Amino acid sequence: MLILIITVSFIFIFINLLLLLSLRGKDSLPKSGNQNNISIVIAAKNEAGNLSSLISSIKELDYCKDNFEVILVDDGSNDNTYQTAVNLSAGLENFHVYKAHDKTLPAKKGALTFGISHTHHPFILITDADCQLPVEWLKIYSNKFNQGYDFIFGTAPFIEKESFANKVSRFENLRSSILMFAAARMKMPYSAAARNFGFRKAAFEQIKGYTNTAETLSGDDDLLLREAVKHKMRIDAIIDENASVLSSAKINIREYLRQRARHTKTSLYYLKRHQFILGLWHLLNLIMLLSFILAPIDALFIFPALIKLACDFSIVLMEQKKFGCKFNLKEIIPLQVFYELLLIINFIGANTRKEKW
Repeated sequence: MLILIITVSFIFIFINLLLLLSLRGKDSLPKSGNQNNISIVIAAKNEAGNLSSLISSIKELDYCKDNFEVILVDDGSNDNTYQTAVNLSAGLENFHVYKAHDKTLPAKKGALTFGISHTHHPFILITDADCQLPVEWLKIYSNKFNQGYDFIFGTAPFIEKESFANKVSRFENLRSSILMFAAARMKMPYSAAARNFGFRKAAFEQIKGYTNTAETLSGDDDLLLREAVKHKMRIDAIIDENASVLSSAKINIREYLRQRARHTKTSLYYLKRHQFILGLWHLLNLIMLLSFILAPIDALFIFPALIKLACDFSIVLMEQKKFGCKFNLKEIIPLQVFYELLLIINFIGANTRKEKW
């Protein structure tokens, strides 16, 4: 029994060290370079209240106005998203607002496909209507594209607010990001945040866009990345606060659970090798966390749980700033335990909730 506990604990510690090592260092990006022509594509549905901050951040982008355009697609909103976008972008010659029609794919993928079909530039960046873009966003992506990458994604933290749902959302996003970016650094990209995602238009067309990602209504990021991996595209991740896109988290737990269930359902369509690796990782975490239940049989079972919490605590403290988060010492442990339990809840929700966009 002792040998088993030591072996499992050693494997867990070793994997956590790999995660930390893979996240060391910063991206080596040139300070300046040719400004590529870039199209920013945004699909919006009932986002009238969020467009002001988005468009304000677009106006502040440090990039030649002649070298980028913005394509915003209103996807059948029930509010005044379209007219609000038109009014706020008045006078911006590189800003174009459309209403989606004759979509070839459902939901957000259809709206994005429509928007991309109206772009004029060879590089595409995707973001969401509730986002705030950093000033150097386009410069950093342009320099990264100059290194020859086909698909690129960056960090996308949530704006901090005083609510339990916000804390849970931000912590879950942090833990997911640590794993996601570590995997990308180890040449095993499996997921990305669609609100901070870019690609060469030619590469997008080569993998037939979103055509082969129709298993779920969501997955406009993860499943598109899956197709890029299958086609052996060059993929990289940017961990740089100057390229970090902020957005609003769900305002209550019910909305958060609905969103996470949708995202978890998408993971059921990852590549088999990614499902296997992620499944083993999450199973190992649950075994370590819940090992204390067997303490009445042998007190040694307490140690795997303590080791796991110590590792989780250390990783969050060391990496949270890099991913735009800040949690105090009293928050990390309970949020970590809640995060692990939510993985089970989200998995159940993924198989029972009906998707909608």
